[in-house]
Amino acid sequence: MKKGIYLIPNSITLCGMTLGFYSILSSLKGAACAADAQAAGYFSYAAWAILFANISDALDGWVARLTNSTSKFGMQLDSLSDMVTFGVAPAILIFSWGLHELGRGGWAVSLFFVLMAALRLARFNVQVDNAESRSFTGIPTPSAATILASGILVCIEDRIQFPWLEYAFLGLALLLGLLMVSTVRYHSLKEVMKLKGKKPFWILPVVVIIVVLILINPPRTILIASCLYLISGLAEDAFRRLNPRRAPQPLRPAPPPAPGGNPA
Repeated sequence: MKKGIYLIPNSITLCGMTLGFYSILSSLKGAACAADAQAAGYFSYAAWAILFANISDALDGWVARLTNSTSKFGMQLDSLSDMVTFGVAPAILIFSWGLHELGRGGWAVSLFFVLMAALRLARFNVQVDNAESRSFTGIPTPSAATILASGILVCIEDRIQFPWLEYAFLGLALLLGLLMVSTVRYHSLKEVMKLKGKKPFWILPVVVIIVVLILINPPRTILIASCLYLISGLAEDAFRRLNPRRAPQPLRPAPPPAPGGNPA
């Protein structure tokens, strides 16, 4: 620490952590509200804070690489930020929004999600020197949190209610927790959307379509895209197990990630 820290990327990381803290406060306010409409408003704020935190999570690493300001301090700070924003915040959100009605099972599953997120981030930090540059082992914590947050947003905005809704989110939280610590491989979206080098022409129309869909209905588009990402890892893992001879060769190890660039 004698050499100091890099201000810009670490400040962006702290912005993401601030959004996570705001999400927690909004969830607690929503749980304390007697009026359903007011509570739904606070839960919406909490979910949106988690979704916007994804921007900080992607931006801090990009800025760090652009300004050549990578550091181990930034990597550790990013992991702490991810734990708060994508581990604790979504767990409190789903518990306050619906799982609290399930009693001990609700808080147990919420705790399970937090613990799995902690294990996911710890494993990534330990294996960072040997991490693959184009894929992750287990679904990244921001992706898991995004699925939960966008799912709650869709339920609130479309007023989706049915008797087993809480159990559906309980099962989803369990699945995401297991996938975070699994060995299922997920490709890095940051590498797919890398700006350097030439890309196939079809990528441009796809990006335009995604942007338009997000502008039309952000929660639904984000939820569908996140679920497709979840399914893609499971489908590829199943294909590799059924066709072991066609399994791709291991990718080259990547250098340590940029501060704030930890996608776990």
